[in-house]
Amino acid sequence: MRRHLFLILIALVLLTACMPAGPTSLPSPTDTPTPLPSRTAAPTSLSSPTVTLTPVPDVLYVDPGMELGPISPYVYGSNYGPWTAVPAGKMEDALQSHVTTLRYPGGEWGDSNDVQTYHLDAFLNLCKQMGAIPTISVRLLGGTPEAAAELVRYANIEQGYKIRYWSIGNEPDLYEGRPNVDYDTARFNQEWRAIAVAMKAVDPTILFLGPELHGTYTSNFATNPKDTAGRDWMIEFLKANGDMTDIVTYHRYPFPLSNYADNATIGDLRQDLPEWTRTVRYLRDLIRETTGRELPIAVTEASSHYTPASQGEGTPDSFYNAIWWADVLGRLIDENIFMVNQWLLTNASGQSGGWGLVTISGVRPTYYVYQMYSHFGNEQVYASSGVAEVTVYAAKREDGTLTILVINLSDTEQHIPLQVRGVALSRAEVWLFDATHNAEDLGQQSFSLDGALVLPAQSITLYAIGK
Repeated sequence: MRRHLFLILIALVLLTACMPAGPTSLPSPTDTPTPLPSRTAAPTSLSSPTVTLTPVPDVLYVDPGMELGPISPYVYGSNYGPWTAVPAGKMEDALQSHVTTLRYPGGEWGDSNDVQTYHLDAFLNLCKQMGAIPTISVRLLGGTPEAAAELVRYANIEQGYKIRYWSIGNEPDLYEGRPNVDYDTARFNQEWRAIAVAMKAVDPTILFLGPELHGTYTSNFATNPKDTAGRDWMIEFLKANGDMTDIVTYHRYPFPLSNYADNATIGDLRQDLPEWTRTVRYLRDLIRETTGRELPIAVTEASSHYTPASQGEGTPDSFYNAIWWADVLGRLIDENIFMVNQWLLTNASGQSGGWGLVTISGVRPTYYVYQMYSHFGNEQVYASSGVAEVTVYAAKREDGTLTILVINLSDTEQHIPLQVRGVALSRAEVWLFDATHNAEDLGQQSFSLDGALVLPAQSITLYAIGK
């Protein structure tokens, strides 16, 4: 993560895209080993868009008959580590967060410390309680293939945890900035592969995420991380280790724009949103061009700020951060992302800054984004918005219920027609997050005769329409 843990040590589309990426087969639950929740099969390739539709001007449009494939259950993830903890008395908030996957140990801690077996046991117990899938990062800088292999042996052979998803190191493109460290893409790719081979020898079923590049990664090749010889970290990794990589990963923290820049404003957050879509599409093309294959993509660290900024209108602890993050997740779902890990699950007593869904004083507004998405379906269907600063995402639940999530990014109440192809709108169960409703269930509500929705300013509304 881009320099923010150093700060802790010191201080502590384009609207909705015209058409989302095409259908894909994402992993589905299989067995349920003890003591962890259900695992999944290996992720399959993610296809590119095959059809482009134009949004209907001034209308929110949903076509339940245009099914776009399953939504990965792992897009609702977060990060956790031994350097943080669930605050005292707040375990129930963590258990009810609806976070579906946890990345551990989170951030650069794992490249300065060795994960001990007791760390792993405690973390796996939390995952079991939360019903969350774990992903584990082994140490790269200062680590060895033998130590990484031993951690896999303990977890999956001795303890039978059957942890499927593993990564090697955290933000290696920042190692060069550490004192007395000489690090480039060649060294990284060689060391990464040696560790991966040793881990696979212990358990051939594990899957690798990588390269875990730091939070400035975008669709702009010119500004993406390069080593001292000018070699692109992502391209060099894919060329050297794409054959052993199962999920391609990067981190994204768009603000502040520099170490000396101000925190993001609400306007900054709005303007940032299209880049999430562009980055995924750029990376998917790059993977295909470099490896000749389609590989799933994950954003394993993400927040609005790489600094522990707080108490600003757009900082991670702010109300508008929740509105922004809900739309980020919608865009990544549109792009068939395999996994998303928000930064950070908890902010324990003694820690500063705006990170953390759960804190010593309660839950942050972005916590409620996961409450809202917990009512969203698991099979994506086509949705588009022809209205500026309003986005719409739609899905079906297993029982056929249509769910429509509408985000009003603007500062004013909106009255917008909703058209659902083949459906006469009558009633829906409605959930609302806005300045006065924390993901509140409003019960059954009737649509207006003209089908227009009334959307509060800066709000997330979810409609569930039965078959």
